[in-house]
Amino acid sequence: MTLLITLFAAIITTIIWYTRAGARELKIGTLGLMFWGASIMWTVDAIFGFAEEGADFFVPTSGKILNDAFLGFSVVALGLLIWTVIMVAKDPKGIIRSIR
Repeated sequence: MTLLITLFAAIITTIIWYTRAGARELKIGTLGLMFWGASIMWTVDAIFGFAEEGADFFVPTSGKILNDAFLGFSVVALGLLIWTVIMVAKDPKGIIRSIR
């Protein structure tokens, strides 16, 4: 579930980055790279989990699914938080500089 959530976030972010003209100015590519990195990390985790547990890896309990979903949404929220900090620090449109 964690892999699916981060993979969907990566795909959506990549589509936004590719189709919107202002996305490059707003560092959407950086956000996409964070989500793609998390997706690769969870893919490697799934490969090693399957290697250790075998077919039982694909039969999770409802509690494990809920925990994985919570972790996936937490990873997406953390990525968005980091991206927001980057946006505030870089201020590409000069909004924060104009307030001072």
